[in-house]
Amino acid sequence: MRYLYGMNLFTALRAAWPATLDDAAILTEAGRYTWSDLDRGSAMLANLLQSLHLQGVDGRPPVVAAHVDKSVESLLLYLATLRAGCVYLPLNPAYRAAELEYFVQDAQPAVLVCRPDDQEWVIPLAGHGQVEHLFTLGTDRCGSLLSHASLYGDEQEPVARRADDLAAILYTSGTTGRSKGAMLTHGNLLSNARTLLRHWDWRHDDCLVHALPIFHIHGLFVASHCALLSGTPMRWLNAFSPAAVLAQLTDTAAPQATVFMGVPTMYGRLLAHDGLNAEATAGMRLFVSGSAPLLPAAFSAFAARTGHTILERYGMSETGMLCSNPCRAREGERIAGTVGRPLPGVGVRIVDDAGQPLGTGEPGHVEVRGPNVFIGYLGMPDKTAEAFTADGWFRTGDVGRIDEQGRVHLVGRAKDLIISGGFNVYPAEVESHIDRLPGVVESAVIGLPHPDFGEGVVAVIVAETGSTPDEATVITALKASIANFKVPKRVIVVDELPRNAMGKVQKNLLRQAHDGVFTAS
Repeated sequence: MRYLYGMNLFTALRAAWPATLDDAAILTEAGRYTWSDLDRGSAMLANLLQSLHLQGVDGRPPVVAAHVDKSVESLLLYLATLRAGCVYLPLNPAYRAAELEYFVQDAQPAVLVCRPDDQEWVIPLAGHGQVEHLFTLGTDRCGSLLSHASLYGDEQEPVARRADDLAAILYTSGTTGRSKGAMLTHGNLLSNARTLLRHWDWRHDDCLVHALPIFHIHGLFVASHCALLSGTPMRWLNAFSPAAVLAQLTDTAAPQATVFMGVPTMYGRLLAHDGLNAEATAGMRLFVSGSAPLLPAAFSAFAARTGHTILERYGMSETGMLCSNPCRAREGERIAGTVGRPLPGVGVRIVDDAGQPLGTGEPGHVEVRGPNVFIGYLGMPDKTAEAFTADGWFRTGDVGRIDEQGRVHLVGRAKDLIISGGFNVYPAEVESHIDRLPGVVESAVIGLPHPDFGEGVVAVIVAETGSTPDEATVITALKASIANFKVPKRVIVVDELPRNAMGKVQKNLLRQAHDGVFTAS
């Protein structure tokens, strides 16, 4: 497998593109980009980066940070960064000055690309962070980045890189404290992409509907890499909307859409659209969901409406994809509430607090290893050391169990574990029971300070329109199905749950909002 050990990731991606580069590679609402456009455009941007003679920090290649909206040109910037041998740092464009300043100070990028409208407040921030070069990039091909790149040639030889050379930095969400920059190598990303192509039976006639943001592992690596590494086209949406996605699915013009990747929030909004039905999805081969748990009700409703069973998978910023439900029917069913079996080459084990392996079905800490696992946290050797066991397994921070069929079930995050009266309560288990109750759309279970039990179990519920679940009724129903120590002591009804950009419920915000629920009384 020599390709994993001596090749720039871009070189591997480029080698998979069609021999005829004039074929469509990306179709947008405004027009199309050929494979030649991707090759030439990324070459010009890479030549610009190389002309700047960028300097890295602490022996690392120079970092190129992108704080821009989604566009094909921002994807070209990512490809150009790989070509030039630099390190790509994607940042959520919703970040404001204080947040962006932290990432600039921590990663010390040599280049920062921002939106034209943000330039005024980014300039002093970049100067304070000693960023060498600041460019702008807009979604309508405006900005100084493309203007400067247009002065350079459209041919470029990718800089040689090894599998263990740094390719990208992704910052974790930081819900429990300071965000950490996960360092991913060319080998990490390439090995994971090749595994997904095989496991998800990617075909030469596939076409991906790309509606995810590309500042995160799901949209930038999982989705984009699958299409780029198979040489198959993408139908590209700069922003998600149910109507826009359905328009892509029902467009019979070649290339026919066959694959869609989304987060649970997207599937919920698609289900709320009258146009989602079996006819609209007749040309589709695969629907994938990840980045947050998919509610069993949504899983079942989607299958009933479309005839398609969503494939759920499990991954992290630090590891890429780890587990997946089966793509092929002969490998078994896709089961709601499980993220499937470990991907080929990925090891998953469940251990107790002392690090000892647990038996089948026993919940414990999820640890993983494989060629996809990151090399450490940027500038945090102590955090890196804490994240790995002595025998090289990465501590994910998730709690889960493995059933008799080898499927992984995630119970929750270790940081979300509730210890009430000395008993362990796993929020995901309680949530699964609440979500099945009449009138409940979804729930989040949290632990809050309790004067008697240490932590009291609290359920925060989103109700169906026109329904107001009664606290006493919910508690009574749960007492009939789960142990009493797991039953919430309080039930709070809200309009919606706070979520981050990828749809994950931000339980830290719920804990802050309702912190005095027991202590006040």
